[in-house]
Amino acid sequence: MKYLHTMVRVTDIDASLDFYCNKLGLVEVRRYDNEQGRFTLVFLAAPGDEEAQVELTHNWDPEPYDEGRNFGHLAYEVDDIYALCQSLMDAGVTINRPPRDGRMAFVRSPDNISIEFLQKGDALTPAEPWTSMPSVGHW
Repeated sequence: MKYLHTMVRVTDIDASLDFYCNKLGLVEVRRYDNEQGRFTLVFLAAPGDEEAQVELTHNWDPEPYDEGRNFGHLAYEVDDIYALCQSLMDAGVTINRPPRDGRMAFVRSPDNISIEFLQKGDALTPAEPWTSMPSVGHW
């Protein structure tokens, strides 16, 4: 058995690609448009780790989705959790659960999918502004 991908339904493909690619740094691996089924699939992966993918499913006909809480979350190991969180904040992304412990943080996608970041290796030394930054919303 081999892990292939995780599928996430998205309501705005452009906003989602901006978030996942331009802000998180994932790259588009492949895309499939199905005119008859009226949907687009976009497969994304972290650079250098194309084996683990996220499939964004965009149904062309609008339909409401809940907050995705029944989904859980996507998780990524990162080289520097502080640098990533700062980059995301600079890009306008809310850090829902700041990396106060130097180890873990959460953000949410435009469709409210929780995304967890875990520091690679040992936790970084707790540092400001992260240690005193409050959580925002839920994740």
